[in-house]
Amino acid sequence: MCRNIRTLHNFEPPATDDEVRAAALQYVRKISGSTKPSQANAEAFDRAVDDIAEVSARLLSELVTSAPAKDREVEAAKHKARSAQRFAS
Repeated sequence: MCRNIRTLHNFEPPATDDEVRAAALQYVRKISGSTKPSQANAEAFDRAVDDIAEVSARLLSELVTSAPAKDREVEAAKHKARSAQRFAS
């Protein structure tokens, strides 16, 4: 999976539409191999982002878990600490 795509399920507050769309955009960029499509492919690219964002939002709304919701700030601090440790060497 692309490193830029973050887990969006089971957070408090829930993922926003912008976060879901950003993840969809990263996914489409990854599988298409381009960060900015040509004019000939722009419509298909944008349609794919819209479709994946819609399906992802539906998935997130339908998932259930008994685990307590994660705190975004705590998880961000964990990621930052892991990154600092990984790149310190």
